[in-house]
Amino acid sequence: MNPDFNLEEELKKLPDKPGVYIMHDRSDAILYVGKAVNLKRRVHQYFVRKLGRGPKIEHMVSRIAYFEYIVTDSELEALVLENNLIKENRPRYNTLLKDDKTYPYIKVTLQEEYPRVLFTRKLKKDGARYFGPFKSAFAVKETTELLRKLYRVRDCSRNLPRDIGAERPCLNYQIGQCDAPCQGQVSAEAYRENIGKAVDFLNGNYREVVRVLDEKMKKASESLDFETAAQMRDLKQSVLSVVQKQKMENGDGEDRDILAVALDGSDAVVQVFYVRDGKLIGRDHSFLTVGEEDAALLQEAAKTQDEAENLTEEGGSRQEDLVQEVKGRILSVFVRQFYAAAPFLPRELMLECRIEDQKLIEEWLSGRRGSRVYLKVPQRGPRSRLVQMAHENAEIVLKQDRERIRLEEGRTIGAMQEIAALLGTGHVSRVEAYDISNTSGLESVGSMIVFERGKPKPVDYRKFRIRTVEGPNDYASLREVLLRRLRHGIEEAEEMKRRHMEDALGSFSTMPDLIMMDGGKGQVGIAEDVCRELGLEIPVCGMVKDEYHRTRGLYYRNTELPIDRHSEGFKLITRIQDEAHRFAIEYHRSLRSKAQTHSLLEEIEGIGPARRKALLRAFGSLEAIRDAELDQLIHAPSMNTASAQKVYAYFHPGLLDKDTLA
Repeated sequence: MNPDFNLEEELKKLPDKPGVYIMHDRSDAILYVGKAVNLKRRVHQYFVRKLGRGPKIEHMVSRIAYFEYIVTDSELEALVLENNLIKENRPRYNTLLKDDKTYPYIKVTLQEEYPRVLFTRKLKKDGARYFGPFKSAFAVKETTELLRKLYRVRDCSRNLPRDIGAERPCLNYQIGQCDAPCQGQVSAEAYRENIGKAVDFLNGNYREVVRVLDEKMKKASESLDFETAAQMRDLKQSVLSVVQKQKMENGDGEDRDILAVALDGSDAVVQVFYVRDGKLIGRDHSFLTVGEEDAALLQEAAKTQDEAENLTEEGGSRQEDLVQEVKGRILSVFVRQFYAAAPFLPRELMLECRIEDQKLIEEWLSGRRGSRVYLKVPQRGPRSRLVQMAHENAEIVLKQDRERIRLEEGRTIGAMQEIAALLGTGHVSRVEAYDISNTSGLESVGSMIVFERGKPKPVDYRKFRIRTVEGPNDYASLREVLLRRLRHGIEEAEEMKRRHMEDALGSFSTMPDLIMMDGGKGQVGIAEDVCRELGLEIPVCGMVKDEYHRTRGLYYRNTELPIDRHSEGFKLITRIQDEAHRFAIEYHRSLRSKAQTHSLLEEIEGIGPARRKALLRAFGSLEAIRDAELDQLIHAPSMNTASAQKVYAYFHPGLLDKDTLA
């Protein structure tokens, strides 16, 4: 298990509510997505030793590093959200449908002059109104049939009003289940009035229909017509199944983010739900510290509530206004910071409350997206309930995950602050560490690894093949690596400035707040000399090891600083040092492997660089080339019979006779 994830504690925090749970491995990859009527009971089952649940599930459980969950209002919402998350993430241990079958919907073709009520499984941006999704196709079909009977709406494919009077009315008109708009016997206005009633029913105004079905069921029972009574009962159940409110999907097919905030003292959590193409596909949350001014407002709100033993309407309104004011400020800050670097901007942000400078932020986001972005605060309906669900999940994160979040921050940001305090350097966010690896001076390589806010940032890692140094000279190799990296950063920053791109950040133009060398006085001295030569004021320290090759402390300004081995800062230094060493060693090994492979293939007469590259690309490794049959070599890319025979003969001397080679 992840050391930061206390399984027993997290299992205790699970709510007795429906929702979706997401199992992760140590690399954060999603192993499994499941739904639950009761999250506490369902997730607990995975961590109770059970016989007979199969090796596949046992293997999955052994790989779980941590889990997360999303609370919903009903089992059906959990089912739909589970479906969306599985399609989006395709977890290894979930059953994946190859035909990508989806849930059923009811489609009302409001874009037509004489709309229809249809059963469908596909959502399209065609102007129609979609209701669903639903888990029972049978219930949907029964309900669409009931709507046609109740409101006499058509289901034919005739193009109206173009085809009015072109053909005879269908059987539905003959049995009184359609008003025959195809014959012009009902006006578009009267027909749309009936469609409006059907839409009202699908929106949840179903009580009158259920009342009628109850009356028919009761009369049939009293008449001992139990078959009809059973039909009315089943039809009522279908209606109730269909009109259950859904929040997991929206038929408009739009991209939007839903944002809500939860507050507790000086802490806040902003929950973001991601809706793409009308489907809720995931969520994220951010932990924030409330500013002093806003914290004071929250204290005033709490005081208002405490002092009012019987809270008056005016006092309650004042308290709510203060809370909403703080939420608005926090959301405003979050939106500006979060979407300033977001790779994708949706068309709409649905917010829990109005934010400061809402129109101005709308304009800024629209400029970033290249088309209009809307900030909306829904007050009622399905969207409002979706915002409420985001708020509820934010509350859960704030109350139940705060300890885990703070522990993670202690390991990362807190550990960075410990190192900065030890060195007396002030703020430290980005750290770069360097190491050199070689074998008796052969294939010398340098590595640069980056940690930001206490976490590794592999996208900024860099490898350096030593160009100017011969032999095992680590100091000279370090000097070359640092000069190349820092000069490149200076040049990149100057180029961006020339292009008026000062706000942009390149991979090298972002300079480190601290350079950490794998070594002591000698390595630190090299780095400090390079920084002075280039006119850079970057603090440099060395990660010193003891005689057992274990991290001992930091060397800084000609002094070795002892550090508490049990502190988070010490653990972070160890992780940085191990990561720098690992990255350098892996690069060196890969070069050695390539060198050995190429050196053997170069010994084969007539096999030049192009064929060597083609062979390695085709077979993947030197061992596979060695084990290949002659016929496989002949048919490999860029090879012919003569060259294939030479390769085969090199690895299998004596198996080909001289006449064949000739």
